[in-house]
Amino acid sequence: MAQWTSAVGAAQLARLLTSQQDRPAGPGTRRPPAYRALADGIRLLVLEGRVPVAARLPAERELALSLSVSRTTVAAAYEALRAEGFLESRRGAGSWTAVPAGNPLPARGLEPLPPESLGSVIDLGCAALPAPEPWLTRAVQGALEELPPYAHTHGDYPAGLPALRAMIADRYTARGIPTMPEQIMVTTGAMGAIDAICHLFGGRGERIAVESPSYANILQLMREAGARLVPVAMAEGLTGWDMDRWRQILRDAAPRIAYVVADFHNPTGALADEDQRRRLVDAARSAGTVLVADETMTELWLDADVEMPRQVCAFDPAGSTVITVGSASKAFWAGMRIGWVRAAPDVIRSLVAARAYADLGTPVLEQLAVNWLFGTGGWEQAVEVRRAQARQNRDELVRAVRRELPDWEFEVPRGGLTLWVRTGGLSGSRLAEAGERVGVRVPSGPRFGVDGAFEGYVRLPFTVGGAVAEEAAVRLAAAARVVERGGTTGAEAPRTFVA
Repeated sequence: MAQWTSAVGAAQLARLLTSQQDRPAGPGTRRPPAYRALADGIRLLVLEGRVPVAARLPAERELALSLSVSRTTVAAAYEALRAEGFLESRRGAGSWTAVPAGNPLPARGLEPLPPESLGSVIDLGCAALPAPEPWLTRAVQGALEELPPYAHTHGDYPAGLPALRAMIADRYTARGIPTMPEQIMVTTGAMGAIDAICHLFGGRGERIAVESPSYANILQLMREAGARLVPVAMAEGLTGWDMDRWRQILRDAAPRIAYVVADFHNPTGALADEDQRRRLVDAARSAGTVLVADETMTELWLDADVEMPRQVCAFDPAGSTVITVGSASKAFWAGMRIGWVRAAPDVIRSLVAARAYADLGTPVLEQLAVNWLFGTGGWEQAVEVRRAQARQNRDELVRAVRRELPDWEFEVPRGGLTLWVRTGGLSGSRLAEAGERVGVRVPSGPRFGVDGAFEGYVRLPFTVGGAVAEEAAVRLAAAARVVERGGTTGAEAPRTFVA
């Protein structure tokens, strides 16, 4: 029986490999042999999770043709990977990817580091801040006081607690978007909301248009649901969407779903203006595309003079085109796994019906905690604490990166939690690998793209500040030197760092 569970084609693997470009070599710089470079490229793809473990690789002759190299080069690369434990083979079954014994399986998304690693590794992988106290504690205490009546019921509310659904609907209405509780479903975070939407509208093989770049975990969710992702390039800088590209893609590809982050886009930080929102809704309506607007960052403006545009759903008064997703996880705390969907009542009924075969419902206590925050004014106060913390972290991280890595380029976003950085010609994948060895965890650009795009980028979240931000920049600079040398870390081992 074959040991592989999936397969990667020669053309796909070639695209992924050719995207891994380093800065051109300087005088006297030694390049590794072609087989070694190929083996390193495949190993990086496995370590980053962009080629799954137990994926069957192309035959040597196929890959050689796709890469325009000799079969001997591919055979030597495969042999090196087998010797290092990253490839297994059996006659008649081919070769498939593996990880050496004792190594953790690579993450395909952006999971936070385990707590035991935090003393020696600075985690820039997860764009999430600590809870804004004392508001978390107060919210949980308030929820416990409200819990007894619910404890006498079965506790199963597939659409969400009626009180919280009404509260969320009222908050939309207060922003000038009339909303009934029947238009709201409470979910287990924004990921749970988008997963439910994709399963309802985007069956296996359906096209989904996505911003390019886009949020890595959502892209992976859609891939694993069997979607065919159609990337739409963002406009230059922080100016939002390129509407000519969006109109063309929606017209020509006719995707079933389009997924967008209009407010402080993850990872670029772009903020789409009102005209772009109106035109995108019109284009989606004309194409018959369901437009999913992710608003998890909408309350995280960081500069006082930011004028927030109206929400995307404000341009769809009939509710026939736009489905809105919100969440407490970014604006409040990632550990508060409460999200919601706003859509037409018939869509909500379909989502609720489908939920019987998924997670059944969202934890009651956490729903009560968010309801307490919304009802007491605690939400607004907690989010203001969050904005102040993110603003300070952003400014300190920007200063540190500009000082330590002056060749890296970025624009400073006015809100959100992430900085999208061009790495001066270095491979983001190789920076991520070198960063692990010098004690800083950073996600590479290709995680946020389709088929190897954005190799020359990394994403830096505003999750650290002060001395930790300075140390993170120092370690990133050390990782950059490792990549430039094309060698090992040598003496630049991670130092234990206590914030």
